[in-house]
Amino acid sequence: MGAVLTQHTAWPNAARAVEALRAQRLLTPARVAASNASLLAGVIRSAGTPSVKARRILALTGWLVESMGGNFSRLRTAPLVALRRRLLDIQGLGPETADAILLYAAGRPVFVADAYTRRILSRHRLIGRAAGYEETRAWLEAHLPSDPALFNEFHALFVAVGKSNCRTAPNCEDCPLRTDLQGRAPAR
Repeated sequence: MGAVLTQHTAWPNAARAVEALRAQRLLTPARVAASNASLLAGVIRSAGTPSVKARRILALTGWLVESMGGNFSRLRTAPLVALRRRLLDIQGLGPETADAILLYAAGRPVFVADAYTRRILSRHRLIGRAAGYEETRAWLEAHLPSDPALFNEFHALFVAVGKSNCRTAPNCEDCPLRTDLQGRAPAR
């Protein structure tokens, strides 16, 4: 749920929506899939664009119930490439959302190469400035051990540095990664 709810909104707003779903006992795929878009939209309003996100959540949970028997353990064992492709076929799920589901809900070794990650890697000249999501994800997965716990931790660290230092207007002086630049100015 969180992967869809946090699309184009800050996590605290998505977290409020998750709590509202919990309060309504709507955190199981079967219960969500059995609800309707209008009810769901009212519950998740704090996450923004509730009608759009309700449709996406219903599409995801409907697929999960139909294809996986509503069981997250099947996400943990299904062939990864085919599973990712199936998630990307669900209306409203892009690569970042699909990868967040795979990493955080299924514990699969897929790196979530969000905007913070791309910005940091680009400024440190590890990827090109024009590198897109897939190129960045592939670079990270090729350069790190294939370990979901490591990917989870690295992603959290990228987000922390991105929020505190590597913003649109960078704050390089206090950046914990500054020594990595080795006397070079970061790419802007």
